[in-house]
Amino acid sequence: MSKIEPFERYPDRYDRWFERNRLAYLSELEGLKSLLPRGKGVEIGVGTGRFAKPLGINIGVDPSLSMARRAKKRGITVFRGTAENLPIASSMVDFVLLTTTVCFVDDIELTFRELWRVLKNGGIIILGFIDRESFLGRFYLDKKDESPFYQRAHFYSASEVLEKLKKNGFQRPEVKQTLFNKPSELKKVDEIRDGYGKGAFVMIKMRKEE
Repeated sequence: MSKIEPFERYPDRYDRWFERNRLAYLSELEGLKSLLPRGKGVEIGVGTGRFAKPLGINIGVDPSLSMARRAKKRGITVFRGTAENLPIASSMVDFVLLTTTVCFVDDIELTFRELWRVLKNGGIIILGFIDRESFLGRFYLDKKDESPFYQRAHFYSASEVLEKLKKNGFQRPEVKQTLFNKPSELKKVDEIRDGYGKGAFVMIKMRKEE
């Protein structure tokens, strides 16, 4: 099974996670919103538009036709493509957002080089992902064979992602974290803290400076 196939086959199942775990979704959304700059942005791996729409991003890239159709219904203009080969001209956008996307890319180094290419000088990259070293990351690793979405995913730790971003030229990291409890156990939107190491969902903001 390819990494794309589950997203083609189960878009309803994908969307239902956000409905069942609304407080976790809103926690992630609030954390990303706190890092979002102004300007022309695009979400890579836009999925069904669950993050792009409320964050005011109206352009996305995704390889899945089923997901793209959902995003279009939410008002997102979606271009078919992968993170390693973006259908975007060089130095075109002010910021790029990737939410729970890095674990699904085939080549993270090539992905970061592509993101560097499409960003303007001074442009911003924002990543949101489950930290492999967190309680939730370890849970997903233990149960990954039971999920059609995560069977072929490659989870990264926050330190690994930071190292790879720096290696590819990104600078001035700003890191935040949320989800300090299991999504199913949240009673309210979770807090946002600086750094990483405690929260399951880590958000990294870095800058392209030539």
